[in-house]
Amino acid sequence: MGKPVIFSVDDDPEVLRAIERDLRTKYGSQYRIMRADAGATALDALNQLKIRNESVALFLADQRMPQMSGVEFLEQAMQLYPDAKRALLTAYADTDAAIRAINRVRIDYYLLKPWDPPEECLYPVLDDLLDDWQATYRPGFEGIRVVGHRWSPESHTVKNFLARNQVPYQWLDVESSKEARQLLELAGADASQMPLVLFPDASQLLKPTPLDIAGKLGLKMTAINPFYDLIVVGGGPAGLAAAVYGASEGLRTVMIEREAPGGQAGTSSRIENYLGFPTGLSGADLARRAATQARRFGVEILSPQEAVGLQVKDQFRIVKLMDGTELSCHALMIATGVSYRKLDVPGIEKLTGAGVYYGAAMTEAISCRDEDVYIVGGANSAGQAAMYFSKFAGKVTMLVRADSLAKSMSQYLIDQIAATENISVMVNTQVLEAHGENNLEAITLSNTETGETKTAPATALFIFIGAAPRTEWLAGVVERDKNGFILSGPDLMMDGRRPKGWTLDRDPFLLETSVPGVFVAGDVRARSVKRVASAVGEGSIAVQFVHQYLATL
Repeated sequence: MGKPVIFSVDDDPEVLRAIERDLRTKYGSQYRIMRADAGATALDALNQLKIRNESVALFLADQRMPQMSGVEFLEQAMQLYPDAKRALLTAYADTDAAIRAINRVRIDYYLLKPWDPPEECLYPVLDDLLDDWQATYRPGFEGIRVVGHRWSPESHTVKNFLARNQVPYQWLDVESSKEARQLLELAGADASQMPLVLFPDASQLLKPTPLDIAGKLGLKMTAINPFYDLIVVGGGPAGLAAAVYGASEGLRTVMIEREAPGGQAGTSSRIENYLGFPTGLSGADLARRAATQARRFGVEILSPQEAVGLQVKDQFRIVKLMDGTELSCHALMIATGVSYRKLDVPGIEKLTGAGVYYGAAMTEAISCRDEDVYIVGGANSAGQAAMYFSKFAGKVTMLVRADSLAKSMSQYLIDQIAATENISVMVNTQVLEAHGENNLEAITLSNTETGETKTAPATALFIFIGAAPRTEWLAGVVERDKNGFILSGPDLMMDGRRPKGWTLDRDPFLLETSVPGVFVAGDVRARSVKRVASAVGEGSIAVQFVHQYLATL
């Protein structure tokens, strides 16, 4: 964090230079000394300091200034920095005005000109004021700040993008934070332009898309080369493992990830059954470690970037990207994972991002402090979310369609949920409807055994109901099952016959798709085991088949 500011304002150039000299001599090592020759100029500078989230420790203003007196300046400066100490410079004849100003703007002290020698007339006074200020000073947040509305889908998108990419940020809600409303005004924006994203360099973005933020942060979205030995599409555990093993074994490798390294697993609040981590680790921690490892071996990671098409031309596999560019390779690894399946009931679509969320436990948990939270789903991801929310919410209710958690959840999670007082589980229960105009206000629930329905007040509904692949971009090129999962290896063989269009004099390798040289790993593969360790294993061993394929070219 930068040094706190001592700000002096005086219209007399000689006095201003003298006070700056004395302040810098005594306090320059601990404080940033700033000056202005008029109140209006000083207020403009303070606006920029506020947007950059810098702290002001002390104002030292001359009373007799044209256009804006010292007291008038301090009145406005107090709105921006109410905790800063305030001192007024006065001539002997102004002492009555200074005394009246104590009541008007609560100045902490008034100093008579001249203040020579400063060791006797200036520094002791300022030392006391600054010591008092330091006693309650808390450095401001140094990173990105997001100003928005809790029930805004656009605000949720921005927060989720930053969280998924492990970019620290501070959330300021205009409903509950005076500072948020003040920053919005200083930025010259209104509620229709939220969210407002403020960066440490005082630059700002109004209602940005994730791509806008990625560009500002300098995230890599463009590949260095047009051709690679191996392109990995998807940055979840399977894709990261494939990238690490491919690059470590000498393949020029690029990984393309639509949202953030880690994939859906990266949103998990706690993974406790992953081998080698007896106390568990978060999905974000796993993603960070794996991405760092991949980069150490020379993997290029493009994120956020998305593959939108695949073309096969002779021995080259050409991937078309969201921005219209194309990358070609000898071998392609598809590890796009899965997305949470949508809950198709009335009201859900309209309220998504405004009280209804898919995943997003890490992003929205703090906003739900002491509230009642509902979680739809009965698998591990729902259980992990319930445990995480239990640390913040007043009560967590799991809504499970099955008659027991045991059918889809690991026993260690079932035991933890049972031992957590503020988590309850409603089995044989489904959501029939979500209610609310601008944000979620209530949900209607149904008991699947008795048919009984009831409507309960709710402001937060988190959905974890299984997974669906996003493989439409492969339609007509790679064979998939009826649900869109990618077929590979033995699943492609029908009555001993190789898949249609197969051009090689061998059967497909274990993790090879219907297109030679195009491989699949992880949750997007048909009949895969939906576990992090399984995805890592598939991504790792698939690279061995890539080498065997490349050896035949």
